Amino acid sequence: MKSHILITGKLHPLALRLFEEAKDVEVAYHPDISTAEILTLIAQAHALVSRSETDVTRELIDRAPHLKVIARAAVGIGNIDVDYATDKGILVINTPGKNTNSAAELAFGLLLAAVRKIVPAHGHMLEQRWDRHRFTGTELLGKTIGIIGLGNVGHRVARFARAFDMTVLAYDPYIADEVFESHGARKVAFETLLAESDIVTIHTPKTRETTDMIAAPQLAAMKKGVILINAARGGLYNEADLLAALKSGQVAAAGIDTWDHEPPKDNPFRLLPNVVMTPHIGASTEEAQVRVAESIADQTLRAVRDEVVDYPVNMPQVRVITSPRVKTYTVLAERLGMFAMQSLDFNPNLVKILYRGELKVEEGGMIRRAFLKGFLKNTAEEAISFVNAERKAAERGIQVVETDDPAFRDYQSAVKFTVSHGAQQFVIGGVVFGENNYRLSLVNEWTFEVIPSGELLSILNVDRPGVIGQVGTILSEHRINISQFELSRNMPGGQAMSLIRVDQPVDGAVLEALRSLPNVVSVRRIVV
Repeated sequence: MKSHILITGKLHPLALRLFEEAKDVEVAYHPDISTAEILTLIAQAHALVSRSETDVTRELIDRAPHLKVIARAAVGIGNIDVDYATDKGILVINTPGKNTNSAAELAFGLLLAAVRKIVPAHGHMLEQRWDRHRFTGTELLGKTIGIIGLGNVGHRVARFARAFDMTVLAYDPYIADEVFESHGARKVAFETLLAESDIVTIHTPKTRETTDMIAAPQLAAMKKGVILINAARGGLYNEADLLAALKSGQVAAAGIDTWDHEPPKDNPFRLLPNVVMTPHIGASTEEAQVRVAESIADQTLRAVRDEVVDYPVNMPQVRVITSPRVKTYTVLAERLGMFAMQSLDFNPNLVKILYRGELKVEEGGMIRRAFLKGFLKNTAEEAISFVNAERKAAERGIQVVETDDPAFRDYQSAVKFTVSHGAQQFVIGGVVFGENNYRLSLVNEWTFEVIPSGELLSILNVDRPGVIGQVGTILSEHRINISQFELSRNMPGGQAMSLIRVDQPVDGAVLEALRSLPNVVSVRRIVV
């Protein structure tokens, strides 16, 4: 069945082409439709791709029983009820970093326009007037700029400011000291930044912490004649307090791209000649829209296919997955989880994860979720996703414990999962060679190098001559082709395990024939 993708915001044609080329999805493209229409169309959607025009509310989410992913074709997620989406197991993704340069350039453009009074000078020329002395501005050379938020956009602004020979101060409690140093910014306290800056520009997401971050008390703490820039999110500055400060002269000028309510109604800032305004165009460059288009199409398609995404919003402690190793181990872990669940004869209450060699616990957020997602995948009525896998495991009373094994030397890195309940346990492990070359390497006490994909047979037998030949004969008689065969034994004459990848589905008759062979202890069909 094809996944249904509903798009309610205008996207670059490249995104639409990439969606159309995908054979496993169908797309409904309805940019700028009403909320009432969205509430009707969302009922069939597996993915919703939106921009700022669509408020993804609790009501909308409740109308979408099949929804797996909410994709924001931008950075901001203030219009999405992320907490409720998380409760419902719906993945929220966005496209961070794709409009970084565009937003930073606009912020600097607003700043230059404000300090050089370009907009009123332009209007003056439109009236065919020539009073040069009315538009005397100030230089940026030697001025101090305070940057609140030294993330993707903020650090670009810092680089631009240094090129103008400005002193750069920055406040960001979530960034390491060395990041400030690498971008030529002096790390200061929030109060210091307000007191010492000639220009203040803010580049943070809109959260409970940052809403009204700049209000009357903060404006009063700034230098008289300060210049303020907001090309980030509406609501970071208190608009009423900013308006009053502009009228009093405490703030000399402002450049504003984002607003509390968009579009603003009866915008009072339009009456002030010392304000430069734009209609939320920070990402409105051809280059940024192409990058957003490529990202949102790729990430949304991965999400509806239950693959790993790079920019998950609502997975705690997981923000952006940049390591190819982690991405591939995440794919491997989900398949090992599926294999493990199909191998059990008991209900586990404990999962121990051992990150081996160079792989560390701190990299394990997505790996842990992936194993649980695969492990629980076919055991629940509702969909199990990266978002709700841990919660669903907890609801089943499954505890997860993670440790490192840096002394491991068999491979450069590996991961091992032990699923248990009391004395009963099942062990499975895997290893990644390169970026996409993953192998199942351990099942209980037996070692392998098997590709964990497709249809497999797991056969446990007493280690006696002729067993493997009999297994091959039965598969041949049922016209089942073997694509990979791996045998491991604990000791000569002890027990042996075979993992056999086959090209055709194995039915009950084949399984019974295999189980009836002498010296065969167990046979399982595993699909991953």
